Amino acid sequence: MSGSNVWHRSREKLRRFPEYFAQCAEEATIYGKCVAATTTSRQELKKDHCCQEFAALKMCFANAAKKTSK
Repeated sequence: MSGSNVWHRSREKLRRFPEYFAQCAEEATIYGKCVAATTTSRQELKKDHCCQEFAALKMCFANAAKKTSK
């Protein structure tokens, strides 16, 4: 059954996550600082706050995944 193959691929991606994260440390730091700055005094993070920073982090993860999959 092909369902087990889906889980294998997902586990493989999660196993590589620390490697991707290391390649995107700068983007992750910028996103984290944005989230921390907008959630001071126990405020909730609102939709679309830090969306540019998140988009940059997401793009970095996608690029890191492409580099390592080759």
